[in-house]
Amino acid sequence: MKNRMHRFLCILATISICLLLLPGASFAEVKDVPFTAQMGIVMGVLVLAIILFIFEFVRVDVVGIIMMVILPILGVVTPKEAISGLSSNAVVSIIAVIIIGAGLDKTGVMNILARKILKIAGKAESRIVTLISGTVAFISSFMQNIGAAALFMPAAIRIGKQTGIPISRILMPMGFCAIIGGTMTLVGASPTILLNDLIEQANTLGFMPEKIEPLGLFTQTPIGIALVASAIIYFIILGRFVLPAKTADDSDDSLVPDSIVDTYDMIEGIFELTVPEDHNDPRTLEELNIHEKFHINIIAIKHLDKKIKTLAPRSTDRLENNDIFAVIAHSKEIVENMAKEMGYTLKTDVEFFAEDLSPNNSGLMEGIITSRSDLVGKKLGEVHFSETFDAVPITICTEGYCNFKDLSEHRFKAGDAVLMYGPWRVFHWLKTRSTFAFTTEVKGEIMRDNKAKIAVTWLLVALALVMGFEPVMGLIGFAGMKLSLSVCLLTGALGMILTNVLSVDEAYESVDWMTVFLLGGLIPLGLAFQKTGAAEFIATTIMNSIGSVPTIVFLLVVGILTSFFTLVVSNVGATVLLVPLCMSMAVKAGADPRITAMVVAIAASNTFVLPTHQVNALIMRPGGYKTMDYARAGAGMTVLFLIVLIGMLYAFY
Repeated sequence: MKNRMHRFLCILATISICLLLLPGASFAEVKDVPFTAQMGIVMGVLVLAIILFIFEFVRVDVVGIIMMVILPILGVVTPKEAISGLSSNAVVSIIAVIIIGAGLDKTGVMNILARKILKIAGKAESRIVTLISGTVAFISSFMQNIGAAALFMPAAIRIGKQTGIPISRILMPMGFCAIIGGTMTLVGASPTILLNDLIEQANTLGFMPEKIEPLGLFTQTPIGIALVASAIIYFIILGRFVLPAKTADDSDDSLVPDSIVDTYDMIEGIFELTVPEDHNDPRTLEELNIHEKFHINIIAIKHLDKKIKTLAPRSTDRLENNDIFAVIAHSKEIVENMAKEMGYTLKTDVEFFAEDLSPNNSGLMEGIITSRSDLVGKKLGEVHFSETFDAVPITICTEGYCNFKDLSEHRFKAGDAVLMYGPWRVFHWLKTRSTFAFTTEVKGEIMRDNKAKIAVTWLLVALALVMGFEPVMGLIGFAGMKLSLSVCLLTGALGMILTNVLSVDEAYESVDWMTVFLLGGLIPLGLAFQKTGAAEFIATTIMNSIGSVPTIVFLLVVGILTSFFTLVVSNVGATVLLVPLCMSMAVKAGADPRITAMVVAIAASNTFVLPTHQVNALIMRPGGYKTMDYARAGAGMTVLFLIVLIGMLYAFY
C-alpha cells in the first residue's frame, strides 16, 4: 500500500513541478477565472475517484456508479446528466463494436486472423507484440481507436492462449498503440477530427492576427508513426519490467482443469513427433501398443504424403513415413524413451498441431458414465470409442482406481469416470446426449463457420457507414443526412443478430458491462469539470503562470497540460477547451498557433496512467489489469510520448 502511494505521489509531484516552477508572467489576453465552491467540490470528487482507483477499495465499475450517484447529490450535475454517460455515443459504440467482434469470433474469422499472425510472427513475444500492436495502430489511423482495439481483442486473446504468452503482456501494448494510432492521420481520433473545425472557428471569430490554414490529412503522420514506433520499442525493451509479472502458469489454461487436477496430476503435456523418412513399420496403432507400454496416447496424426490430418485417430490407423503426430503423456522423459525405442523424432515444440490442440480448440474433459448411458455393460474396444465420439480416452477411473492399461478390455458401468481428450465442439455435442455427465464446464464454443462471410459482410457495412455514409446517402437522394458512430456500429451489430451470426443472449453475454459502467460514470465527471468551470480554471491558472520561455518549452507545457486534462476530461472536451486557449497563448508567445493546435489534438491521445480512456477500460478486465498496472506502464509511456512529440516538432516542424 505504501509503495503504491509513493509511486503515485512521485508521478503527481513530477507533473506539479513541471507545471508550477515555470517563470511566472501573466498574459492580458487570458483573464483569471475566479475559484468557486462548485469547482472545489468537483476537484474533491476527482481526488476521491483517484484514491478509489489506486487503493481498489471497490471494483472500478463501482467507482463509475459512485460518480453517477455522488455528482447529482452534490449538485454539480443534474440527475439526467449523471446517467447520460450510459447513453453516450462512446459507450453505445463500445457495446456495438464488442458485439461485432463477438460475431467475428463466433464464426472463426478471428481464428483465421490469429493463424495468419502466428504464421508470420511465430511464438516470439516481441514479434507477436510488434505485429499485433502495429496492425491495430494502422487500423486505428483510419477508424475509431476503440473500434480497432475491440475488433482485434478476440484474436489477441486467442494468440495469447495458443502461444502461452500471458495476455497481460499483449493487450496493454495493443491498447496503447490503438490509442496512439489515432494520431497518424487527421481522421484517426475524435480530437484530430475536430481540429480543423476549431481552427476554422478561430478564423471566423477573428482573434487570430492572420488566417490559420487547416491541417491536411497526413500533416501529423510523421509524428504519429514515430509515436507508434516508440511505443512498440518501449514495450519490447521494458515490457517485462512495466507489465504485470504474470506467467503462463497464472492463467486458467492448464491442460488439466483445476477441479480434477488432484486426480490426474500425473499428466504433464502434449508433445509432437515425426516419423523418419526411412521408417517402415506396417503395424496399426493398436498393434504398436504404445498406450499400454508407455502410458502415452496418440491424439492427432498428419499424413504429409496423403495430405490428411486426423484428430482422435482410430486404432486401425498407421504411422507412415514422414508423418507428424501428437501425443499426450505423463512426462517428456517417457516420450523421449518411447521415441528412442520406436525410432521417432521428438520435436522441441508443438508446431504443426499448435492451433488444433491449443486450449482455444481442444482439451481434457472428465465424463461420468450415467445410468442411462448406452455405454453401460460394454467394453471400450466394442464401442470403438475414438470413432464414435471423436475423442481419445486417456484413462478410466472406477471405484477409486484409475486404469492406464488395457483400456480396451474395460467394461463400463454407471459411475465410471472417463478422462478424454478432444475438440471442444465434440464435448459441446456430447453435452446434449445422456452418455456422459461432465464434471467441469466445457470450454471453447461451437464455431459457426458457415456464417463467417455474413459476419464479415456486416462488419464491412458498419465500416462503410462510419467512413462514407454521407456520400453514399447523397447518391441515393438523402444528401446531408448524417449518422453517429454509435448508430453506424449498431447497424452492424443488429445485422449479425438478425442473420443468426449470434443470438441476442450471446450478444448480451459478450458485452463487458464493467467497462460500460466505468465509462458511464467517468463521462459525467468530465462533464462536471467543464460545467463548473474547473477545467477552465486549471488551464488558465497554469497558462497565466508561464513567462517568456522558448517556443519548444511553451509547446511542451501545452503537451503536459493536455495530457493531464485527458485523464480527467474526455479527449474531445480537452481539445475543445484547450485549442482556442492555447492558440491565443501561442500568438502572445510567438509560437505558431497552427502547430500549437496540432500539439493539443495529438497530446489528447496521451492518456495512459489511468483506465479512464475507452480503450484502457476495454482491455482492463480481459487483461486482468489493476489501476497501478496502468500507472506503472503508463507513466513511462506518457513521458516518452511527450519526448517524441516535442522532438519530432523540433526536428521537422
